[in-house]
Amino acid sequence: MIEGKNILITGANSGIGKVTAIELAKKGANIIMVCRNKEKAQIAQQEINTSSKLNNTDLLIADLSSSESIRRFADEFYKKYDKLDVLINNAGAIYTNRQENKEGIELTMATNHLGYFLMTHYLLDALKNTDTARIVNVASVAHRFTNYKPNDLNAQKSYQYMKQYGLSKLSNMLFSKYLSQYLKDTNITTNALHPGNIASNFGKNNNSFFGYLVKIGAFALINPNKGALTSIYLASSPEVEGKTGLYWYKQKEEKPSSDAINPEYAQHLWNWSLDKTKIQTFGKI
Repeated sequence: MIEGKNILITGANSGIGKVTAIELAKKGANIIMVCRNKEKAQIAQQEINTSSKLNNTDLLIADLSSSESIRRFADEFYKKYDKLDVLINNAGAIYTNRQENKEGIELTMATNHLGYFLMTHYLLDALKNTDTARIVNVASVAHRFTNYKPNDLNAQKSYQYMKQYGLSKLSNMLFSKYLSQYLKDTNITTNALHPGNIASNFGKNNNSFFGYLVKIGAFALINPNKGALTSIYLASSPEVEGKTGLYWYKQKEEKPSSDAINPEYAQHLWNWSLDKTKIQTFGKI
């Protein structure tokens, strides 16, 4: 039963994030939108409220590429909420040219991986403060088309934007796997998913993005309504109660790449993430 539960969705103002928010709001969940652009997010918020007819959304602002912004978001969150039932790490980005945030982290990894890592870190107390809680990490089939690079996660030696995007999605997979073990004695489950190749605004400024998908044979555009189905399923279905550490596509379990379940890679990424975010103990703030 999802009615009345608090569900936080990053990147909820467009694409599958917005569709996920709409459908879960219709089911009676309290939706907490986390978005970067306030004006665009407010328009989406109104659309979600209109669709659900329940006026059950809240909006908080955060730039997922910035640890400082996420920290400010967390302060605002805990002024309003003490518990969270579902965290959907959904927001993502892709950058044609290599860029860094203020902390010197390449923006794809900063947004797509460390954004997930930090959001989960700061919200862990709220997730633990419920009977059962779920973390849903939106990954991608792109994790299959690259290898883990322990010596170049920050892409300082070489930057190819699609491979770096794939590495960030592989990092989502490794993070989910490690986190499921880290939280095995808690009330929290963690799962990752591939939503499908979505016909949305994502990657629109990168003209060769879909050309790359054609080249690797993964091109099959679907609309965001279909792409959101697995996120909605993992957030709300009683069928996945207690299931954790898995990878899903089209609401079914899938076998990920061998790199995505490599325990040495998962441990390395975990340690790298702690170091780059200067976190001493994950979940302790």
